[in-house]
Amino acid sequence: MNIRPSAAIRNNYNEIAELCKRTGEPVYLTKNGEGDLVVMDIESFERREKMLKLREELMTVESERMAGIADVTLDELSDYLDEIIGE
Repeated sequence: MNIRPSAAIRNNYNEIAELCKRTGEPVYLTKNGEGDLVVMDIESFERREKMLKLREELMTVESERMAGIADVTLDELSDYLDEIIGE
């Protein structure tokens, strides 16, 4: 986990940006010793958002399946997942 004081973003922006890009991990910024912000590179953020959206959609499909609602075939689901992963 990368933790830096909030002043680091002002004083060392390039260093923090490089750290985010190199590791793919967020940098946690603190203010007065307390967690304040999280900074991450845009590619990691977009990948994370896609994964969260996919997880939410899969949870919905699984809930519907458990409830006995079936409106998507396995082939349709496979094609959909291939499309999402391909993005």
